[in-house]
Amino acid sequence: MASLPIDATHGSPNSSAGGGETTPGVNARIDRLPATRSVWMLVFLLSIGGWFEFYDLFFTAYVGPGLVKSGLYSTTTASFFGVSGLGAFVAASFAGLFIGTFFLAGLADKYGRRTVFTVSLLWYSAATLVMALQTTAPAINLWRLIAGIGVGVELVTIDTYVSELVPKHLRGRAFAFVHLVQYTAVPSVAFLAWWLVPQKPFGIDGWRWVVIIGALGAVVVWAIRRRVPESPRWLAQQGRTAEAEKVLQALEAKVAAQYGRALPPPVAALEPATTKAAFREIWQPPYRKRAITMLVFNFFQAIGFYGFASWVPTLLVSKGVTITHSLLYSFVIAISNPFGPLLGMAIADRIERKTLIVLSAFGIVVFGSLFAMQTSPVMLMILGVLITLCGTLLSVGYHAYQTELFPTRLRARAVGFVYSISRLSAMFSGFMIAFALRHFEVTGVFALISVSMVMVMGAIGIFGPRTNNRNLDEISQ
Repeated sequence: MASLPIDATHGSPNSSAGGGETTPGVNARIDRLPATRSVWMLVFLLSIGGWFEFYDLFFTAYVGPGLVKSGLYSTTTASFFGVSGLGAFVAASFAGLFIGTFFLAGLADKYGRRTVFTVSLLWYSAATLVMALQTTAPAINLWRLIAGIGVGVELVTIDTYVSELVPKHLRGRAFAFVHLVQYTAVPSVAFLAWWLVPQKPFGIDGWRWVVIIGALGAVVVWAIRRRVPESPRWLAQQGRTAEAEKVLQALEAKVAAQYGRALPPPVAALEPATTKAAFREIWQPPYRKRAITMLVFNFFQAIGFYGFASWVPTLLVSKGVTITHSLLYSFVIAISNPFGPLLGMAIADRIERKTLIVLSAFGIVVFGSLFAMQTSPVMLMILGVLITLCGTLLSVGYHAYQTELFPTRLRARAVGFVYSISRLSAMFSGFMIAFALRHFEVTGVFALISVSMVMVMGAIGIFGPRTNNRNLDEISQ
């Protein structure tokens, strides 16, 4: 198949030196690709890297009862910011995530998606292993924070990476598939916690084994790195057109061979500008309104999402369920995590992204309110599953959405910035949930979650732009 030269200049259409004749660029060539096995394999490999991040992110909830049982932490504390309470462990996780997303996610714009993807995965794996060996709450909190920095960088990098490697007609389904793979980590960690946390294999607390298993991501990172190319959109934006051309030629050849016929012709589109971006550009139109919208959205979605996801076993214990049964019920609820993304693969590119976000948030309000009023174990599990389904659909929608709102030259930096506020609010949500649970019980927890989801619906429903099936750089204009 004859390759098409890349024109990475800013504008649409891209003009060749001959004058008048157009040359399709990187965006046009990627966006015309059909969804063949090669494209899906790239998405799968990136999602495997994210699997370990999700394992690390969600074991916070499932090792919580084990940390309390071991005497290292208490469920609640007398003071709001008590460092020996479970809320401090949750807060340390999200403090690290905030540092990673706010201060370091922009490194992917400078050094490339592939390099930062690798380094951040190794970072968090090493820090998590060290954390598993600590014997005091302050030391565990410290290493949990350090590990969280790596996780924060990795999650933003993966979102940016995926959005740039797949064609526009596939972005919604690609993010749903990534989450489908990543969310299988949740029942995995829930099962391991149910099995290991109540025990002490070889005399070592079960929660430590759960954490150590999560640190094994470093073992597979090099195999993934060898098979995933750098983002050609990022290479073109950096002016490294020869490297971008090489990546695209290889991808096009594989896709064409699997497609069995000539690839569709590229349609002229806006291409990544080779100009360098400064942080202040986020505060210029049209990005300013989008940034403010996503800051408000992320602040409140984190309280609603992690208020349940990070506290499932503890909330069940507060409902009178024993620790052992709490972990069993949590495992049943956790099994449902991949079903939200599975549903997302069927509807994500058919329903406007902002509509999916609003409907998912509404579902959390309804089912969360019902959960707070239940005492039946069966109903608690059913409603827990429905809350989880809505939460994962919300996650699928907004992870794709926020990468679409900013241009290639500052995508990782901008996404890291707006996403970082969710880490900050989630950090304080640990204390807020613990406070609400102590003084207002489970009903107070879900009142807080419901208010947060209403704010989510208002921010995206009123101010969010439409993005489905549109060229990335066209959306950013």
